[in-house]
Amino acid sequence: MDELFLMGLKQMTNGLPAFVNCSREFLLRDYLELLPQDSVVGEILETVKPEAEVVAACRRMKGKGYRIALDDYQDSPDMECLFEFTDFVKIDFLATSLDEQARLGEKFRQLKIPLIAEKVETLEQFQRGIRMGYKFFQGYFFCRPQMVERRGVPANKLIYMRLLETLARPSIDMKAVIAMLKQEMSLSYRLMRYLNSPAFSMCVEVHSIPHALTLLGENATRRWLSLVCLSALGGDESFETIKMALIRARFCELLAEKIGMPENAEDLFLVGLLSVMDALLGMPMREVLASMPLAKDVSGALLGRQCRLRPVFDVVLDYESGTWEQLVVSARTARINENFVPDLYLRSVTWVDRIFEPLNGTLRP
Repeated sequence: MDELFLMGLKQMTNGLPAFVNCSREFLLRDYLELLPQDSVVGEILETVKPEAEVVAACRRMKGKGYRIALDDYQDSPDMECLFEFTDFVKIDFLATSLDEQARLGEKFRQLKIPLIAEKVETLEQFQRGIRMGYKFFQGYFFCRPQMVERRGVPANKLIYMRLLETLARPSIDMKAVIAMLKQEMSLSYRLMRYLNSPAFSMCVEVHSIPHALTLLGENATRRWLSLVCLSALGGDESFETIKMALIRARFCELLAEKIGMPENAEDLFLVGLLSVMDALLGMPMREVLASMPLAKDVSGALLGRQCRLRPVFDVVLDYESGTWEQLVVSARTARINENFVPDLYLRSVTWVDRIFEPLNGTLRP
């Protein structure tokens, strides 16, 4: 709650509703009222029993316009007294059987209460949940690949991979980069729109690719063209994954500056940016990186090896996943006070919002 007040809830969640865990005490003390009703959903933990005081607290919150979700729902007659206040029900796909998932899907469809499938980790679970009537989903499926079989990069995406390979070399061949951009006009369009966005504060309007690359310089060219290639490699369903990659990239960069590693900021930005490549291509990260001549520390960090950059990336992953105890350890290893981390994350989210908002989704393929 303290962090939400300091950072600004809507800024932290990009305007989407935040699901806030509510313990029994949290409910009875009406702490949810401290947050704007249109920006939060009170998530009643599975450990909270539907006693008379709890029911009364839910009635108060509902009467004031707050939405309520039941977390990790396990079917029980005792819980039915809360249905009249419930806007969402969350079902743990790892803790419930397929039959139970289907039964609950039908039950809440008839009650017209939207279901949220949580801990969705595979494409099969996601597709099955849709068939069962689940409306919302969360889980590692959305940022981890599912390896069904080994496959190559589709032919229509090879140019993006070739460009990424060129950008990963110690020295960029600008003539080769420009030649590849001319072969794929959608990349040129994305780059031009991107560079003319408010995120760049260019003193002049960019009118051509050579002009853009000259203004950017080698390091920035490596960074922004990598993003453009990444967005092209993904489809519409990968839009949030691309945003996650950018948040990670900026987060890594800011951490580097905070802990006195500015000379590694560009490499760390690249680590964050490329960290979703396996998810976008459906290939193991080792195979993705095999054809990319990345610096040893960059590839090492992406493959989970101990290297100079990995502790910083661990801080990013621990904060993103909410593994707070592990974050203390990783922050100590990276030599940063964990109290600084939330602000750096918020700055990363804000930075990404500035990039995407004015483009109205034009980075999507």
